[in-house]
Amino acid sequence: MIALKQADRDGSQSMDGHERIVRLASPQCVGRIVSISGCQVVMTLEHADAHAQPMAPQPPQIGALIKMQTAGSTVFGMVSGLSIPIPAQGPDERETKIVELDLLGECTVDPQTGQASFRRGVSVHPALGDDVFAASPEDLRLVYARPNVPSAPIGTMHQDPDLPAFVAIDELLGKHFAILGTTGCGKSCAVAVILHAILDRHANGHVLLLDLHNEYAHAFADRAEVLSASELELPHWLLNFDEIREIFVSKDSDRPAAEAAILREAIVDAKRRYRSDGPRDVALTVDAPVPYRLSDLERILDEAAGRLNDPNDAEVYLRLKARLGNLASDRRYGFMFRGISVRDNLEEILARLFRIPVEGKPVSIVDLSAVPSEILDVVVSVLCRMTFDFALWSDQAVPILLVCEEAHRYAPQDDRLGFRPTRNALARIAKEGRKYGASLCVVSQRPSELDSSVISQCNTILAMRLTNQLDQAFVRSALSDSAAGLVDALPTLGNAEAVAVGEGFAVPARLSLAELPDDQRPKSGTASFADSWNDDPRSQELISTIVRRWRLQQR
Repeated sequence: MIALKQADRDGSQSMDGHERIVRLASPQCVGRIVSISGCQVVMTLEHADAHAQPMAPQPPQIGALIKMQTAGSTVFGMVSGLSIPIPAQGPDERETKIVELDLLGECTVDPQTGQASFRRGVSVHPALGDDVFAASPEDLRLVYARPNVPSAPIGTMHQDPDLPAFVAIDELLGKHFAILGTTGCGKSCAVAVILHAILDRHANGHVLLLDLHNEYAHAFADRAEVLSASELELPHWLLNFDEIREIFVSKDSDRPAAEAAILREAIVDAKRRYRSDGPRDVALTVDAPVPYRLSDLERILDEAAGRLNDPNDAEVYLRLKARLGNLASDRRYGFMFRGISVRDNLEEILARLFRIPVEGKPVSIVDLSAVPSEILDVVVSVLCRMTFDFALWSDQAVPILLVCEEAHRYAPQDDRLGFRPTRNALARIAKEGRKYGASLCVVSQRPSELDSSVISQCNTILAMRLTNQLDQAFVRSALSDSAAGLVDALPTLGNAEAVAVGEGFAVPARLSLAELPDDQRPKSGTASFADSWNDDPRSQELISTIVRRWRLQQR
């Protein structure tokens, strides 16, 4: 912070006997204001010819900070555009160089403490003809200072590699965030950097991470409980009716409505039979997480088919029964249809999924890489719905972060694609989760294919390299006007670089994410064809190992 006496030395003057002008260190004039419109300012660049004036400051670049003095504050803006409207025709002609600025916020001095502080928004605009100054390193430290709230460093500022970039933890998690970028730009590492930084300061967090490609177990080896398909337990009775219908009712059925109606009635009846010798203090609906036996469900279908007068009508019951038998015998579905006996272990399932108690492992990684593709959407739907319901009924006692990789697969923009209950579950967390302590981290390489109702609720966005024009346009529409200049840099960002915008950051910024040690990096690197193709794998054992994994569905 800069004391008031420092501001006095730089030439500040009294304002109504209470407030003083903020004069930050050694201002270098780079131009003057020629246009003001809302939060947009246009300036002409002064002394841009370095040969004519050797001591002139370097011209500003896109994303650079610029400051302007007003009667009671120092206003900061970010360079969003550079242009020369009329280029010079000869070496002796002078050019008018235009710099476009987006106003970010202002710095004022507390009259009681004499300390300067930065805040978003501008209460007093600069005037036409005012001088514009280059921001000094002290200015950068003031604007990008660590916020006076719980925060964590996740990298460095692009403008000054010695300046750490902080994220406000409550603002980031409480209002959801998204990490967007093309494949290979470092999204998985960005997720690991942010989670490690937060958990370093809050070791008793509760993170549920949906891992599609088995890449995060290595990154959180000592901090995570990894649930593979063989260890995951999501019994069939946890599914609501939309989810169970997706599994049991064939898409090729000629009578899907009839099958769904029969299945609904049979499930309620099966729950009623289980409750007759089980817990009675539970609601009994088709969607309630009440256990029921698959054997009872099969017996109910048989009994109903036997009461029919026309044997042809029994086809619907037989189809459902056959589907039930196939699922129960398929080992890939063991986490859902495991064993003959049924017990009410909902408390154990929730404790394991949401890490209660934490016991040194705040992250629960659900490895979905071996889950059958035809049921993957259903599993994600159950996990997302359980996250919201647990947060709802816990009344903010256990805030939970749900990290959803490849989110565009589960919440696509096109209503004809994806699984509707999954999209609804994610959208519900995005829209209502903040009230109950359910936070959402959306990770996607195709933001233009992501449901806009989900991404619009993410109040913090880390946009990494995006080369697709549709994706760039989508991100530009989701970001604030003050970040328009930074968005133009998306195609040119390097690996592990991001444009950070939103509630989790003091101001929009381009930053470089911290480099992770090898033991904390996700296994998401690209295969090296050049190295691998220099060797000839002659061993038959390699093929045998691959075939064994393939048949056992184990990675």
